[in-house]
Amino acid sequence: MESQVDLNDERVRLFEKLGKTLPGLWAAETAAFNEVYKDGALSLKAKRLMALGIGLGAGCTNCILGQTKRALEAGATRDEILETISVVVAMRGTTGVAESLRVIKLLEELGLE
Repeated sequence: MESQVDLNDERVRLFEKLGKTLPGLWAAETAAFNEVYKDGALSLKAKRLMALGIGLGAGCTNCILGQTKRALEAGATRDEILETISVVVAMRGTTGVAESLRVIKLLEELGLE
């Protein structure tokens, strides 16, 4: 499996390029993200773990990498991320397992095994 850290770095680079290429669109998208991911009835951490679960269910590599990193930045622990994976596997079966391997690899590369 390729480096998940490298894939994430490339994802970030391309998002920055998209933002420069389509600044109006990116500003609107950023404003929506900022509204959605602020603390409210649910904490930022809870929202990022939910988003990770949705990304895993959708099989979206960019979402999986981005939300794993953002969940960690929001204070999620390795155990909370693994528990999120367990819910995805319960709901999606083997496709949940398959997509979750990307998170396991990223955690490994980040030294969070």
